Amino acid sequence: MTGTLHAVTLVVNMPITKIDALDAIAFAADGGVDGAGTTSPRVWLAPHAWAEVEIPKFADPPPFAIDVYSDVSGAIAWAQARRLFTALERFGWNVSPPRAGVQ
Repeated sequence: MTGTLHAVTLVVNMPITKIDALDAIAFAADGGVDGAGTTSPRVWLAPHAWAEVEIPKFADPPPFAIDVYSDVSGAIAWAQARRLFTALERFGWNVSPPRAGVQ
């Protein structure tokens, strides 16, 4: 591990709550929501890769962001973001292709 977080962002253009988005991501990843009910819930996608959801504040309309992080490499974050993108598209979600995020 490098101590650096590598991020890739998926943008979703649909109305959904953070809880429902996390549940759908967990279903797509065949996992669960870690830290549900806390200020920083996440869904583990693979070892060293997880997803977090950023919903607009103050009831702003979509889009919202799914940030896929890895604490090992950008390649892992990118691969897991592509995998999640494909799974969510199969569910019928309106998702923009992954793009490099910020650290």
